[in-house]
Amino acid sequence: MMLTMDTIDPLDARILLALDDDPEATTLALSRRLGVARNTVHARLRRLTAHALRSFSHRIDPAALGYPLVAFVSLSISQAEGAAAAEGLMELPEVVEMHATTGDADVLAKVVARDTSHLHRVTTAMLKVPGVQRSSTAISLDEHLPTRLRPLLVRAASGG
Repeated sequence: MMLTMDTIDPLDARILLALDDDPEATTLALSRRLGVARNTVHARLRRLTAHALRSFSHRIDPAALGYPLVAFVSLSISQAEGAAAAEGLMELPEVVEMHATTGDADVLAKVVARDTSHLHRVTTAMLKVPGVQRSSTAISLDEHLPTRLRPLLVRAASGG
């Protein structure tokens, strides 16, 4: 594997694991815990913040904002209007994640809503976006496994 500026190496992974254990740890505390110079930890955190770490808002549970319902909406998009459709969908605040996909759907969108009536309004708004042709919605009944990256960080920290 070729390391680039965006690649997390074993030391980066160890720093991130330490922050996962103690999100309020100072740079000095991290350097002592990891046995690395404080300036090294500081430089690594600056690089990670610029290139690898996502925004703090990724950690917020939508239910805490009043959006406890999660649904996945598969969308068929007109090939000629794909970019415009994506832009239109991004204007809907309830669309919290989108992926271009292979298979029957062109886009898979993760949507949050206050309740099923609100979800219906959101999916109706999605269908009004120019270029969106069809949708199919699946409501999440329970989150068995939230997004997790710790096992991958553990692997990266060990050089694997």
